[in-house]
Amino acid sequence: MLKEKSTYYSLKDYLKEKYGKRVQKITVALPFTCPNIDGTKAVGGCTYCFSGTRPAHLSPSVPLKKQIEEGILRAKEKYGKNILFFVYYQSYSNTYGERDYLKSIYDTALEFDEVVGIDVGTRPDCAPEWVLDLLESYTQKGLEVWVEYGLQSANFTTLRRINRAHGVSDFVDAVLRTKRRNLKVCAHVILGLPGEDEEDMLETGKLLCALPIDGVKIHPLHVIKGTKMAQQYLNGEFEVLSLQEYAKRVVDLIEILPPNVVIHRLTGEVEEDRLIAPDYCTYRKKHEVLQAIQREMESRGSYQGCKSPFNR
Repeated sequence: MLKEKSTYYSLKDYLKEKYGKRVQKITVALPFTCPNIDGTKAVGGCTYCFSGTRPAHLSPSVPLKKQIEEGILRAKEKYGKNILFFVYYQSYSNTYGERDYLKSIYDTALEFDEVVGIDVGTRPDCAPEWVLDLLESYTQKGLEVWVEYGLQSANFTTLRRINRAHGVSDFVDAVLRTKRRNLKVCAHVILGLPGEDEEDMLETGKLLCALPIDGVKIHPLHVIKGTKMAQQYLNGEFEVLSLQEYAKRVVDLIEILPPNVVIHRLTGEVEEDRLIAPDYCTYRKKHEVLQAIQREMESRGSYQGCKSPFNR
């Protein structure tokens, strides 16, 4: 829950509150795809996506167990040995596969005593009942399980424009079915998508407020080399948000989010040599973005939930 004097309920605060020590995510990459890439629903993938948002230093050719081992080692060298871990299955749709394969990759997390949870990134149209049942089974084995669904926008025209190949109704359905189980839901949204204005972005936030989500990731739209959106941007078809504009739109959402919703992220980063725009979406400038958001909140005297539109 939001602490006194805090402006928002961060993932770091949630994990420290629950586990009493630092909990670090280990991001792993696996050879998944998506139904809007392989032709099941569409081809080409989301117009903004490059390699499933996989960080450049990760490779799905490296065995999963080795990726986790190396992630644990790096974190302990940086933060010390008194630390716990989540395994974050991030790139592409990490529920889009055969049952035996999915079970084998989730089971790998159980091999590490320091791992207390798994975080599975996917699409809302890739969550059949059997997948949700499988994920819930890991809570009975002692793991905390988060399912991350990419919504990006509550505007169907936007979803069609960026080639998401699913609708808002798919997201609502997935969230409601997931929350019938002992699973936590994190929603992804992108601010500054082509064609969207302030009202569109706020409506996306209001949809999240109306649903029983547990967490949210908020990203600015950033244009990556090699994507369809990169060509659209270079053609002058849309503009990206300035840092000041992004900070304002983020705070608009934070103000309406219920205070018990965990904010997992407030920005997005990519390697500088892969980024076209905006220039603040790099690892080097992450702190600058967070500072801009904090300054905007302080200037308004606002905090998470201060303008929440619904009672939860």
